[in-house]
Amino acid sequence: MMAIWFRVVLVLAMAMPMLVLYAISALGPFLTLDLHFKPESLGYLLMNSFGLAAVLSLWAGAFVDRVGTRYSLIVLFSTIAFAFTLIATAQNFYGLLVATAICGVAQALANPVTNLLITQQVPPEKKAKAVGLKQAGVQLAALFAGLVLPGIALRYGWQTAFGLIVPVAVLLGIAAPLFTPGKHSGTNRGFSLSPPNSLLMWLIVTQFCVGVSLSAFVTFLPTFAARQGMPLSLAGSLIAVFGVMGVISRIVLTPIGAKLKDESALLLLLIAIAACAIAVTMHADLENHWLLWIGAASMGLTAAGTNAIAMSMLVRDPKFGPVTITSGYVSVGFFSGFALGPPLFGVLSSSSPDMSSGWVVLIGVLMAACLTVLALASARRRKTQALAVAASHGQRTSTVKM
Repeated sequence: MMAIWFRVVLVLAMAMPMLVLYAISALGPFLTLDLHFKPESLGYLLMNSFGLAAVLSLWAGAFVDRVGTRYSLIVLFSTIAFAFTLIATAQNFYGLLVATAICGVAQALANPVTNLLITQQVPPEKKAKAVGLKQAGVQLAALFAGLVLPGIALRYGWQTAFGLIVPVAVLLGIAAPLFTPGKHSGTNRGFSLSPPNSLLMWLIVTQFCVGVSLSAFVTFLPTFAARQGMPLSLAGSLIAVFGVMGVISRIVLTPIGAKLKDESALLLLLIAIAACAIAVTMHADLENHWLLWIGAASMGLTAAGTNAIAMSMLVRDPKFGPVTITSGYVSVGFFSGFALGPPLFGVLSSSSPDMSSGWVVLIGVLMAACLTVLALASARRRKTQALAVAASHGQRTSTVKM
């Protein structure tokens, strides 16, 4: 039973911080109508949140190392409870800006604390599966936001929809210590930053590109669908479809990637398909809503799974560096992309009624990600060969001495 609850905490520690993205996406039409701001401004809310998360991620790994998983989880869930309270009581766009920024604290902590928990408590042969499960929490948030929140907002108002998250976060903050180690051998590692190695740098850039495209796609998909004549309730359901496919992707593809000699080939395939999914989405119109469903499902199945595979690389391969520090660095890239994507798309799409300029740029960003994955695979191959040569030289030296 404890093992089950441990996994629940892992999943929700990832789901709750990312819920702000999908909730604002699914409820964006309600927010813009009630608080009287332009749909393009939704991007600035997410830039606020993920921009702060990107900055804090530089030191989040060191923070988790120092205070331990128990206190990190308490900070994570308490921050979510406070932020969603502010969102539910916001009276204008600026109130939303403050509230969403606070979510950035929890987002920065999510990957380092959950990856450290897996490193400490999960056997090596089960680590990849555990990473896939906890990363599926992000898409579970999308499923919940798309499937549940629009219906609540239609009946009781968007304030109630956001407010329902608060007691859940409070309970998790109280319960989390029951499922984390009682003792923590904290490190004295300082908060100074060391530069990432070449492997980690290419992975960071790849996740940045994916973050740009994924966040912009998810944020503006319901708004784009509404412009194509889709009812608001159905437009929100697109996020639910994205979430379902994302859960499947992260649970299924992460263990598959772990069985490969190099997960880079799988990353390349997923990112290329994601670019095609955006190309399909942008051709939707009043008579072809089915293209929206195809695009949402395909992005969930591909782009959403890449972050889980990246985190699995960090947990399984020490060549990237210490897991908490590397998790923070990759989160910097991913969250920087999440922060930049929505406002960039908003500015680009405002110049074209069909948002075509924005969609084309997202495709281009994903094509750039394909190139960085190829560079990652090359750097990883050279690193492996160098280590093999060094090991062989060491063995020969040892033999000579004998």
